[in-house]
Amino acid sequence: MSTAPQDAVCHWLEENLNWSDVQFLGPLSGGNSNLTWHFSSNEQSCVVRTTPDEAISPNSARGIERESKVLKLVQGVVKAPKLLAWCDDLNVMGRCFLVQEWIDGRSVTETLPNPDWDPISAANALGEDMMRKLSDVHSIAWPNEGLSSLGRPDNFVSRQIERWLAVRKDQSVRELPLFFELGSWLRDNMPETERPALIHGDYHLDNTLVSTETPEIKAIIDWELATVGDPAMDAALALLFWGKKRACEPPAFAHLQAISRLSGVVDRRHLAAVWSRETGRSTDAMGYYLALAAWRLAAIIEGAYGLYIEGKVDTPYAAGLEHDVPALLAEAEQAAAGNW
Repeated sequence: MSTAPQDAVCHWLEENLNWSDVQFLGPLSGGNSNLTWHFSSNEQSCVVRTTPDEAISPNSARGIERESKVLKLVQGVVKAPKLLAWCDDLNVMGRCFLVQEWIDGRSVTETLPNPDWDPISAANALGEDMMRKLSDVHSIAWPNEGLSSLGRPDNFVSRQIERWLAVRKDQSVRELPLFFELGSWLRDNMPETERPALIHGDYHLDNTLVSTETPEIKAIIDWELATVGDPAMDAALALLFWGKKRACEPPAFAHLQAISRLSGVVDRRHLAAVWSRETGRSTDAMGYYLALAAWRLAAIIEGAYGLYIEGKVDTPYAAGLEHDVPALLAEAEQAAAGNW
């Protein structure tokens, strides 16, 4: 085994994909859980996704394996990188990794990838394309043999609510009475699930790659949280970070989809209608799903804030959760009242 994991991957790519002169170009930014590395060869470029050194465990490895399965499943249906290889031989570098095609695109948060674009029309085009591309994901509906290893759709929403209520009760970080009030409301007002399907699990503009030539999405990336569930949850998470209609200023995760918070940019209801038209699914309960998306995300990241309080992590992201968690709960409360 090579002492440098990137060197080991270079050798593996040469031996298993018959590429020549493979070189490690460097890490790629994006994502909080896994490593993303860029390689090139005389034949083509590729991206390698693997777990970080400090997170080598069966659970983290399963996320990468799940991503490899999903990339194979969506090929030809969804705009996503093509899976080139999967390696579960721990003798290569001590952990599993996947190899996917390199796509020349940009992840968009606060700035557009092309300064010549009109910011309003470009944001509108990207927002609409974001929902159209999501509709392709949701076209892979249950039952489907390829989805059987990703999860089970029965009682998906209720299981999410009960899970995160229990986690935050058992692992309390600070007093958040609104969290439990909203949890009770979500439990008591669950809509009927409409045709389970593949869901991305963390869908927003930042997890896509955008063309630098025209305002359109070239690929959806970061599939490690994909599962079988209620597609409205995906749509709601994307809508949560879109537009000016936010409960707090600054909003939670203010950098995400910040290009959308300009006068003249289409609002959430417009994008929800795009998704509804493309999928044939109702948006009648979208206020509920927006509340659920904000509440569930607050539940998840409150755990990361707990690590910050305990002194186990010290990053601007973790420190910012002091504000972001309550801000998300305010978003959830607003959406639950129908104001979205």
